[in-house]
Amino acid sequence: MRRGKLVLGRRSLVAGSAVASLAAMSPAIVWAQETPGVTETEIRIGSTTSLSGPVSALGTQARCQEAFFKRINDKGGIAGRKINYIYYDDGFSPPKTVEQVRRLIEQDKVAFLFNMLGTAPNSAVAKYINQKKVPHLFLSVNGDKWGDYKNTPWTMGFAPSARIESQIYTKYVLQQKADARFAILYQNDDLGKDYLGGVRDVLKDEFDKRATAVSYEVTDPTVDSQIINLRSTNADAVILGGTAKFVAQAIRSISDLGWKAMVFLASGATSVAGVIEPVGRERAIGVMSSAYVKDPNDPAWANDPAIADYAAFMRDYFPAGNAKDTYNSYAYTVAQVLMRVLEQCQGSFTRENIMRQATSLKNVEIPMLLPGVVVNTSPTNYHPLRQVQLMKWDGQTWSRFGKIIEGAEV
Repeated sequence: MRRGKLVLGRRSLVAGSAVASLAAMSPAIVWAQETPGVTETEIRIGSTTSLSGPVSALGTQARCQEAFFKRINDKGGIAGRKINYIYYDDGFSPPKTVEQVRRLIEQDKVAFLFNMLGTAPNSAVAKYINQKKVPHLFLSVNGDKWGDYKNTPWTMGFAPSARIESQIYTKYVLQQKADARFAILYQNDDLGKDYLGGVRDVLKDEFDKRATAVSYEVTDPTVDSQIINLRSTNADAVILGGTAKFVAQAIRSISDLGWKAMVFLASGATSVAGVIEPVGRERAIGVMSSAYVKDPNDPAWANDPAIADYAAFMRDYFPAGNAKDTYNSYAYTVAQVLMRVLEQCQGSFTRENIMRQATSLKNVEIPMLLPGVVVNTSPTNYHPLRQVQLMKWDGQTWSRFGKIIEGAEV
């Protein structure tokens, strides 16, 4: 387990008449003492991630955000309070997530939860978190269900929906080859099923005739047998709806089999360090995905101020991290959006107000987002991002092409 401690704030112990006196002089101080995770000097934030287990490469996001909050604290914090970021390893195991989230809420008394990793882990705790009315913000997931403001009003995703992403891939394939056949490898959870659902949305009644889908479990050692099975269909397009380790295995197998199909990756599995390098740069040439965050590997951003600031942050605050790893640039971007929410709180850090501001983001431009991609939320829109641009791996970098595409909710 890992617990990041950026600041160890203490509450003043005031008894009896002194409390009444403080209430008269400074209601904000008493309010802060009554708000879980918030004191006169501290805002306590919690998260779970995968520092071990099958998707441990994604654990770098929490480490990057720990460094990001340290930089914020070095600059004075937010509204006079330092951020105490506490995160624990759940090994991508939902039962462990339940244990760690209870610890964060009931023992550590965090004000809210931020950027928790994984569809299955978050699914295991969403009901409990919503019962406790704890903001559960900007999850590191792609599932469409994380925009369900009616059933989980305290929970919000961040990235464009995997289902929308899959719809865009399918439409693009059909533009290239109207009678194309599809092969879909999907993780057997809500994330993977969204990629399957996106293809079905577009093909409709023709899905069974034109698509073959095979699933895998996160506990499977490899997906080689699944790819061999799908290869027998000789499909024109392959959609890989899964996480980094398995997407990398699939790309390698497709290359080894000499399968010359259009290959699309989940946007959450495009890390050069975590996916492309393990496969081999040459083997991955031609695979496609979608983007909404500036890629630090893209020469197009060589002189971009936002990328320069990110590189400086990585050098000064997270030298152990890989600045070229898009899991880190993603984490940095999400943390910037969170800071916008906290700034909008204007010093009032009740859980209700944090959630109110998270659902009141209007055309917010974040420097690390692609030009034209903006953050929008409302009490009935819990999908902060709906826009992407397609991109293709050229052997050295992800090369974007076409216009910014905005998806529609199903």
